[in-house]
Amino acid sequence: MTQYLLTVTNTIPLAPGIFRMTLEGIAPGADIRPGQFVQLQIPGVFLRRPISVCDAADSRLTLIFKTVGEGTRILSAMRPGEQLDALTGLGTGYDLSRAGDAPLLIGGGVGIPPLYFLAKELLRAGKTPRVLLGFNRSEEIFYADEFRALGAPVTVVTLDGSTGEKGFVTEHLPADASYFYACGPLPMLKALCRATGLPGQLSLEERMGCGFGACMGCSIETAAGPKRVCKEGPVFEREVLGW
Repeated sequence: MTQYLLTVTNTIPLAPGIFRMTLEGIAPGADIRPGQFVQLQIPGVFLRRPISVCDAADSRLTLIFKTVGEGTRILSAMRPGEQLDALTGLGTGYDLSRAGDAPLLIGGGVGIPPLYFLAKELLRAGKTPRVLLGFNRSEEIFYADEFRALGAPVTVVTLDGSTGEKGFVTEHLPADASYFYACGPLPMLKALCRATGLPGQLSLEERMGCGFGACMGCSIETAAGPKRVCKEGPVFEREVLGW
């Protein structure tokens, strides 16, 4: 865990209620891995807010978040030059060693951003990730083109069929997939595990207090006993979750 005072360079709306924030000030080469998160001290808000990392390069950190309460509303209104106290390098990241040659990346809503960082690292490691993104409707789609720009094949699924394939991501899993990485709403992750017997890793969302394992507020029951989402997670092997 490393603490930084980061400077906002821009905050851009991507879709209704979805914002991308870029900050400067991390140490070049900082040990920040796909699947990890940061804890931001938002002005006027007591508890820090956990936000997954969408990208980290040079001195720049990119975060994508959804406005769901007062804290994220304040965050979305921040302007270039304002500063945020951030704890970085929190949680476990995705384990790239189990990916195989062509892993499947499955994301839903605000679970999509950490998969972008993961896709970049997999490509850097010589892998060819395939990306499956789920949304409710076309207006909610974001970052599909950014994945394509990396060179990753992308399938977009919308619940109403307004763009791409129609239905749930669980209805469009490629038959030849051998390993998956997933992040999204809990119902989606559980449905995914019911729909396929593939091995994989899932990143969970949970309300957090401290963000580094001290308060135990984000503990969940797993097949291996109680685990802290902020410390032992947020990324868990499927077999550990027992779903």
